[in-house]
Amino acid sequence: MSTLRVAALQMRSGTEPEANADALEALVREAAAQGAAYVQSPEMTGVLVRGSDALRERIAGERGAVVVERARALARELSIHVHLGSTAVALEGGKVANRAFLFGPDGDLIANYDKLHMFDVDLDHGESWRESATYAPGDRAVVADLPFGRLGFAICYDLRFPQLFRALALDGAAVLTAPAAFTRQTGEAHWHVLVRARAIENGAFMIAAAQGGLHEDGRETYGHSLIVDPWGRVLAEAAHDEPGVIVADLDLAQVSAARAKIPNLKNARDFAVVRAGAAGQAARRAS
Repeated sequence: MSTLRVAALQMRSGTEPEANADALEALVREAAAQGAAYVQSPEMTGVLVRGSDALRERIAGERGAVVVERARALARELSIHVHLGSTAVALEGGKVANRAFLFGPDGDLIANYDKLHMFDVDLDHGESWRESATYAPGDRAVVADLPFGRLGFAICYDLRFPQLFRALALDGAAVLTAPAAFTRQTGEAHWHVLVRARAIENGAFMIAAAQGGLHEDGRETYGHSLIVDPWGRVLAEAAHDEPGVIVADLDLAQVSAARAKIPNLKNARDFAVVRAGAAGQAARRAS
């Protein structure tokens, strides 16, 4: 299969997992009705709530998470691939995983991925986030072989680490993903350029479903879910922060075509970094 219809869901997840699962179901059904064979939801589809204690009160382990089981059931019923962009999953010891799930058309789990990079930042206007206080980071990159090609996983802040996407592309990923809950502040500044850059530099499709709008817990996310082709062209965009579905047809032959025109994956070379000037001379004398 060289052509694939995909969908990215834009959501405004709230504090109650059951309501979020219902919202997911409505959007997945809408995407499937439009012919999508692969559907991706945003980061933290299952619950968005401030505070570690409030979060832990609302989540369960992997098998008990209502949104996980709903995604599994929808994949099986509709005979599609459902990529739950991520949801919070309780771990032993009190930590939480920010975990993605990909279910196949038979409802079986194909792969999961825990977000590698924690969003520990201090932004302008007093906005501050410390994901590492609650979440345990993942320790592995993940690709999955699907009927249409190889898919690589990432989540939100991972988008700012091009080495992850390069590793996925070098392992053969033709479709890269970045489901997200970008803040409005960072999204307005960098969302489009980062998603397009990851597609261009790896000659791969990018699918990035996003949270959008003012959430129940008071945070604001940027929206603007995107599907981008290997040449950096935007195939579909939710040009707003409202919930909805975007759909695009991916011609997987464009991946090999883009990588043939710009063979940077093959042309990359190892190198050393050398310090020049006074500091570099002092370092060389000391060694």
